[in-house]
Amino acid sequence: MLKEKIKLLAGKYHLEAIDTRRHLHQYPELSFQEVETGKFIAEKLLTYGISFTTGWGGHGVAGLIEGKNAHKKTIALRADFDALPITEKNDVPYKSKNQGTMHACGHDVHTASLLGAAKILNELKNEFDGTIRLIFQPGEEKLPGGASILIKEGILENPKPSSIIGQHVLPSLEAGKVGFRAGMFMASADEIYVTVHGKGGHGAMPHECVDPVLIASHIVVALQQIISRNGNPIIPSVLTFGKMNTTGGATNVIPNEVKMEGTFRTMDEAWRAKAHSLMKKMAESMAESMGGTCSFDIVKGYPFLINEEALTLRARQGAIEYLGEENVVELPIRMTAEDFAYYSQVMPACFYRLGTGNVSKGIVSPIHTDTFDVDEDSLKTGMGLMAWLAVKELEN
Repeated sequence: MLKEKIKLLAGKYHLEAIDTRRHLHQYPELSFQEVETGKFIAEKLLTYGISFTTGWGGHGVAGLIEGKNAHKKTIALRADFDALPITEKNDVPYKSKNQGTMHACGHDVHTASLLGAAKILNELKNEFDGTIRLIFQPGEEKLPGGASILIKEGILENPKPSSIIGQHVLPSLEAGKVGFRAGMFMASADEIYVTVHGKGGHGAMPHECVDPVLIASHIVVALQQIISRNGNPIIPSVLTFGKMNTTGGATNVIPNEVKMEGTFRTMDEAWRAKAHSLMKKMAESMAESMGGTCSFDIVKGYPFLINEEALTLRARQGAIEYLGEENVVELPIRMTAEDFAYYSQVMPACFYRLGTGNVSKGIVSPIHTDTFDVDEDSLKTGMGLMAWLAVKELEN
């Protein structure tokens, strides 16, 4: 039975997958700078005897595994491989050797899992019909997102996949488990940059100044009303300002300028566009009404991620068959964002979560933190399930 063969090979190649993940973890590279990572992936595929092309989006790699009746159907599997500008604090043998850079989002796990799945699938290619496109993608963490670039370059053409599957680590979920959600899953993400201009002066004489700190404070509060009083309450939306700096200023000095940075996230494109317009208009009008001026810039980021219903339900059922129903959970909507969303906008897509946590081992840190790590038992699940879902989807 093919499922049992995949499980057997996942166990057989588990230690290799751990070695691969640890190598990637020790040598992380930032978005669109992944020169050595791309070379490493290419070398692995060469060793496995899998055909590939390089240079996608800069350093991306695309592999191709052709089974029997290769032209019958094509599906795609995707992993990202860029790291974050974080200094790792973990005391482990595979700690990052690139100071200030860390695989704190699990992209090393994603890549090691896909490489493991590729090795399994290539070994079993005479036992399934169709073709599997392997997408090793750079630049997920940085706009405009490697996915958008690869799509423009034709990663989904020649051969054209009928669907795409990807996975992402979830440290709050125990290793050995996976999670799915059909339909709307992750939010769009836009960056907001605001500069409020006033007139500085002595803090004891505010009547001679135009206080940009006060104006900025009113803007932050007022913008929340845009979300709560204009957005449809059934559409999830989040507006957060995480950074506010003044140019000059002191306990007794009103500055000339305040800069703010934030993020806006939602799950409806019409509302997204309307909110952009309303927020800009309100900020500029409020600054003017208080004697100042405001520049309000929005950098449009990733779109929302939608998991195609039928594909995701098939993948969920495949996971139950492979792992058992007790190890497959239903996930809530997330307001985090992922550039896998670009794929979901142009073709049927399924993006699921791979459990990587282990409370008994103290592996509990969330992603994007300097103590993030994973239970490496999850790699056996990650590569085995991805291989199984690929052959199941080719059969559909």
